Amino acid sequence: MPFSARLFRPVVLLLTLGWSAGCQRPAAEQAGAAAVQFWLTNPDKSALFQPQPAPVWTAGAAPADADEPVLEVDDRQTFQTMDGFGYCLTGGSAALLHAMSPAARAALLRELFSPEGAGIGVSYLRLSIGASDLDAAVFSYDDLPAGQTDPELAHFSLAPDRVHLLPVLREILAINPDIKLMASPWSPPPWMKTNGSSKGGSLRPEFYPVYAQYFVKYVQQMRAEGVRIDAVTVQNEPLHPGNNPSLLMPAPEQAAFVRHLGPAFEKAGLATKIIIYDHNADRPDYPLTVLQDSVARRYIDGTAFHLYAGLIEALSQVHDAYPDKNVYFTEQWVGSKSAFAGNLPWHVRTLLIGATRNWARTVLEWNLAADPQQNPHTPGGCTECRGALTLAGDTVTREDAYYIIAHASKFVRPGSVRIASTASATLPNVAFRTPTGQRVVIVQNNSPTVRAFALRYQGRAFRSTLPAGAAATYVW
Repeated sequence: MPFSARLFRPVVLLLTLGWSAGCQRPAAEQAGAAAVQFWLTNPDKSALFQPQPAPVWTAGAAPADADEPVLEVDDRQTFQTMDGFGYCLTGGSAALLHAMSPAARAALLRELFSPEGAGIGVSYLRLSIGASDLDAAVFSYDDLPAGQTDPELAHFSLAPDRVHLLPVLREILAINPDIKLMASPWSPPPWMKTNGSSKGGSLRPEFYPVYAQYFVKYVQQMRAEGVRIDAVTVQNEPLHPGNNPSLLMPAPEQAAFVRHLGPAFEKAGLATKIIIYDHNADRPDYPLTVLQDSVARRYIDGTAFHLYAGLIEALSQVHDAYPDKNVYFTEQWVGSKSAFAGNLPWHVRTLLIGATRNWARTVLEWNLAADPQQNPHTPGGCTECRGALTLAGDTVTREDAYYIIAHASKFVRPGSVRIASTASATLPNVAFRTPTGQRVVIVQNNSPTVRAFALRYQGRAFRSTLPAGAAATYVW
């Protein structure tokens, strides 16, 4: 997968914020203000998602330094509801987890999927329908010898997923029964394709109804295994047919296929969401073209994006054109040759903050786990994809994406609502109100020097200081 370390250049509205005595709370109420949790990660790894001394609320009239930025949090203005933060649970990730000793795996899964104690509360996972390129081998759920077809899907079977994926998923669901699962295909069975191969080619139109039933069977049989699929994307990276497995599916073809998939789900009584595109932000014209199809549009929940090309603001372009449709951010890799010092600020600034400020309901990193050599992968699959975890038997190394996602997943629980906060190029940030009434603010110091700032909410404020490039989460 190509990686483009494009800097986040938000459209910034710098607000001039005065301190108004009329909006300040009485001193007694100020004194009883909730304590602030402060969690910090530094690019030099001197702090890795570690709690810091709590900032102190004050009712001061102004920042001590006239040039010190003030970030105002205002929960009177609300935006999208969050579905969750997490990773892509590839078949390779599941195989590595399944190879751990039961006790070590159980402890690690609790750490990943429980928000309590030392857990980071991962709340959303993306699965592959059939193999992704981070499986050890290519497979579909209906593979046949060359020249044969199975229009009745008589040979459909989840057998490949029963080896590693389903056992691991059941352990995860035992820890967090409410975790949401998205599933994405990398390729249909080759016999449905124009080139008869797992790599490239297009879906043959005569198999559109059959492939729609393939999705139906997948959702139904996963449910029979105790796994509820909340959403599917129609095709992973439909404009990238060079991966193995992969499929070329231009926008008009995706719209045509959704006209079969939507009614098939409807007839089967499936509430699973249908999400389109699932590719880079440089082509917002793709989802806009699909959504222009009035028949397909009625079955579409929203659009998924990656960011190996383009700008994160493209998510808002699609949202603004179709505000009744949701937006998701579903994949971004961390390259094995890249450095934590660059990855932390870029991913926090561009994805945790940038994607959610542009309406994304999810932020997912690619992928959950790899071994020290970035295996497994298919022939022709990604050879440099660093997992959020590096697993060597029971030895666990927590990598860049682990700490990046933790800054949101532990505190911004599903059902949280994004609320307004001051846009800033120097201190990009995003704020949320959780279902339990907490406020969560993620801030990144996008400058080469230490920055002090004030964070204000309902007439009270606290001051904090972040090292260059650092990421912080504040909770009260």
